[in-house]
Amino acid sequence: MKVTINDVAKLAGVSMKTVSRVINKEPSVRQKTYDQVMQAVKELNYQPNTAARNLAGTSSFAIGLVYDNPNAYYVIDMQNGVLSRCKEEGYELVIHPCSSGAADMADEVKTMIKRSRLAGLVLTPPLSEQQHIIDMLDDSGVHYVRLLSGRAAEAQQSANNCIFVDDYAAAYEITEHLISLGHQQIAFVLGDEEHKSTTERLAGYQDALKAHGISPSEALLYHGTYSFESGVKGAKALLSDGNPNKITAILGGNDEVAAGALFAARLMNIEIPAQLSISGFEDSPFSRQTWPKLTTAHQANDIISEHAARLLFSKTRGHRKNDKEITTVFTPNMVVRESTGRISS
Repeated sequence: MKVTINDVAKLAGVSMKTVSRVINKEPSVRQKTYDQVMQAVKELNYQPNTAARNLAGTSSFAIGLVYDNPNAYYVIDMQNGVLSRCKEEGYELVIHPCSSGAADMADEVKTMIKRSRLAGLVLTPPLSEQQHIIDMLDDSGVHYVRLLSGRAAEAQQSANNCIFVDDYAAAYEITEHLISLGHQQIAFVLGDEEHKSTTERLAGYQDALKAHGISPSEALLYHGTYSFESGVKGAKALLSDGNPNKITAILGGNDEVAAGALFAARLMNIEIPAQLSISGFEDSPFSRQTWPKLTTAHQANDIISEHAARLLFSKTRGHRKNDKEITTVFTPNMVVRESTGRISS
């Protein structure tokens, strides 16, 4: 038998109107009443009809996730994180892939918001880094949260609608790890230049080198994209006979790039890690599907996006006591695996 809003009201000892106010996330509801109703909803496994709620009033019960990223693992983790919070809040999730390079990108996002009657948006890089899209959202009065690459100090000075990933600190830590293993000639296969994560990871790598008395060299950089193929091309170029630098380690822009670099090195009969150490970023399945498995920086994209959704809901439905649990700065943690080691003498 289908559970109704009346059943929830009876169990919670409140009126149906109060249940409706709680389900609709109206901020004026007292915390004690909110907790009572949500406990009844949980016990009865009550599922509000989101479509009917959207049609019944002016409020929207859907948010959007907008992305432009070719990495399927990244996208799936982001979707799962936002979706888990949507289920808790009783909202639907509209997923919108797009091309950040399109000239009419701002208009496309604006049309999508109106068509789907969205309460707000979660924006992922590089879209979250494009000022003309942010200006459009500000002019439209739409709630949004941006996922950005940035450092803790930058986060403290930012607006309250950003979730930061400290790529700089992660790159610094991995580079120091490679230096501690005795590596001096450390190459870097970079990702897409339009992503701020690329410049932040590059800065962390270069600053770690300088901190240990090693001068960064443009000859040790390969400007590529966040793809397996770019890792293959980059490693071949850096490790070719024509390169005078005796490279002993390669840092890939992400795990996909690092996996490509490892593949290329094996084709060149280079032993990993005896002759060459390789590291990646993000701890995606790519890092665990290679042989040997990749040293990387664990980036919990599902948790990061779930907190982005929490922050968005704190804006669309008013603040509640659990909003203090929102984390706004995430620093990826290094995971040391078999792909890095000391060079055999």
